[in-house]
Amino acid sequence: MREDWKFQRRRARLVEELREKGITNERVLRAIGSVQRHQFVDQALLSRAYLDEALPIGMQQTISQPFTVAYQSQTLDPLPGERILEIGTGSGYQAAVLAEMGATVFSIERVRGLYEKTTPLLRSLRYDIRCRFGDGMLGWETMAPFDGIIVTAGALDVPDSLLRQLRLPEGMKPGGRMVIPVGDRDQQMMTYIVRMGEDAFDDVEMEAFRFVPLLGKTTGSR
Repeated sequence: MREDWKFQRRRARLVEELREKGITNERVLRAIGSVQRHQFVDQALLSRAYLDEALPIGMQQTISQPFTVAYQSQTLDPLPGERILEIGTGSGYQAAVLAEMGATVFSIERVRGLYEKTTPLLRSLRYDIRCRFGDGMLGWETMAPFDGIIVTAGALDVPDSLLRQLRLPEGMKPGGRMVIPVGDRDQQMMTYIVRMGEDAFDDVEMEAFRFVPLLGKTTGSR
């Protein structure tokens, strides 16, 4: 079944809007232009699917604003074949964008209702994304190490358990990196972290955002 032409046009306009707002990575823009965001929102909100805004998806959660998804994807910049762990599957939209960029995506969701809704949706859209119900703050140790970790909820601190699941540097190849919003409930600073060694991490604070809070247990933080 062919996709409705009106959604294609709206998605193209969204891509141009994101470009105007400073998204420069063409791989990210192509992914945004390919993922059918209207599949990830409620039927009642279809007319707003390609506006650059967050939308409710139930269970006190939202599908992130497209600019936020593009910004995190551009910051992480996953290469084809890289193993990427997403913390907070939510609607599945961010995971789909990463998959469109060629990443091998693993995703964890702590809200069972969302996990049970999103996992079959991603499968029906033919995204080969491995999803798990569980505590994202603990990561996915049996699948580690990861080339990248992207956290789609605001953290008070950076969980040590996630840092330890980043890949170590190999020769001239830098270690794994993480994109995570860190701060209080009102505002978080997007933070980019690179693993430099067994116990060494470099981090850079970027722009301010506002996410739903990251909840769960942790084995420590930094």
